[in-house]
Amino acid sequence: MTGDPRREGYPLYGLLAEFDAPAPLLNAVQRARAAGYAAMDAYAPFPLDGLAEALGRRRDLVPWFVLAGGVLGGVGAYAMMAYSSIIDYPLNVGGRPLHSWPSFIPITFELTVLLASLSGVAAMLLLNGLPCPHHPVFNVPEFARASRDRFFLCIESADARFDPETTRDFLATLNPLQIHAIENTEAAPREATTQ
Repeated sequence: MTGDPRREGYPLYGLLAEFDAPAPLLNAVQRARAAGYAAMDAYAPFPLDGLAEALGRRRDLVPWFVLAGGVLGGVGAYAMMAYSSIIDYPLNVGGRPLHSWPSFIPITFELTVLLASLSGVAAMLLLNGLPCPHHPVFNVPEFARASRDRFFLCIESADARFDPETTRDFLATLNPLQIHAIENTEAAPREATTQ
């Protein structure tokens, strides 16, 4: 086990348990949820079936953003063309009616797809907290293996049940390879108290 929560006076972000396979990580997440921990996250080099549910994540909101963007794009495109051809600049070309809806369909479709895709990307970035050039878990050198062959469970200090010693003891019962203390170097270090 590495990392002293009080090293260099930085506030503790949480504790990180390292595993070498997906099954122990899923088991650890389920046991942590059963123990009452809620503010936690798991990291794996590939998607794991059931991990989001085990973490207690709610359903994804991105499809709703895509739907809203698509509806806004379609309605906006159709309204823009209808306004310009009926009210703003009406032209009678070859006896065609001013509200010639078949000619509006291609642009309506294109703007629906464009705004739906742009709102989906924007929602994904926003809801994932991206871009995130730095996260406290990056302070743990072993975390570089999270994209290759290691699996991590982080219990954050923001959790109501979090206590550095008790949580470390709980994580030790999960048989991890190592337990790391994560310093939040973005926060100001604690002032040394003199007595």
